[in-house]
Amino acid sequence: MIDRRREAVLSAKRQRGTSGVVPDMNQPTSAPEIFDRSTRRLRRDRAAPGYAEHDFLRATMLDGIAERLDAVTRDFTDVLDLGCFDGAFVAPQGARVSRCDAGFTFAARSAGIQADEDRLPFADASFDLVVSAGVLDQVNDLPGALALVRRVLRPDGLFLGAFVGAGSLPALRTALRTAEEDRPAARLHPQIDVRSAGDLLMRAGFALPVADVETLDVGYRDLGRLLGDLRGMAASNILVDRQPLTSRVLGRTIAAFSGAADGRDRTAEKFQIIFLTGWSPDPSQPKPARRGSATASLGDALTAPPARFPKP
Repeated sequence: MIDRRREAVLSAKRQRGTSGVVPDMNQPTSAPEIFDRSTRRLRRDRAAPGYAEHDFLRATMLDGIAERLDAVTRDFTDVLDLGCFDGAFVAPQGARVSRCDAGFTFAARSAGIQADEDRLPFADASFDLVVSAGVLDQVNDLPGALALVRRVLRPDGLFLGAFVGAGSLPALRTALRTAEEDRPAARLHPQIDVRSAGDLLMRAGFALPVADVETLDVGYRDLGRLLGDLRGMAASNILVDRQPLTSRVLGRTIAAFSGAADGRDRTAEKFQIIFLTGWSPDPSQPKPARRGSATASLGDALTAPPARFPKP
């Protein structure tokens, strides 16, 4: 359900990713502060009044989360909407919903509380479902935030997350590199790929972790519309070491972005949306087979003669 309100071409393409195995590290890390927390709060408060005009990306994330939630055959009673924006997430029927946002205005609008995702104020085992759409790519300590999510979940509780991942905004990145060929500056946030996202789920101690990615393609008539969307969805640059964009660099970026336009005068841009699914561990959950517990070897199966069946 995407209401663009501007001339853009949207299409979603899903491709499944897999996660690797990393050593068990359940403790939150002491991550460096790469994002400016106060600037982030300010940008979210500024975006709140007109957010409905730029909510297409999070709407796509919420659709994907709802699809995954529909496949779960169980009831939820206490739900946390982490990074709630305007409170558009619809919780399962009958569930009590707590909402939390890093911005004061979004938190107030949704009758929630203001808190950063890596500094949650909730007690352990407070929820049986935590949902987060569109904010985890702006968290200073993402491993710590995921560990906190697991901690506030009850045993066998479910976490569903979605955020912008690696490979997003390639046209804008290329235009900026072209404009600042001699001295490129930090303009866009670092991004996490789907494999690393799956590793982070395992590192945080989630059971049955799954990470997959969907591609959202958008066509923009000019750079101003893209930058307007990024500001409107509170996704502009909040890096601690960000540098102002000079008029010269902006002009060259506009030209490079427009130069990549297709025959319809639209420049193709894309967002890679990473979806996360993980469960708080519980003894009732299925477990992988113990190594060496198989009763037949793969080698025997491959070298065995073909089975003979009696003729009819």
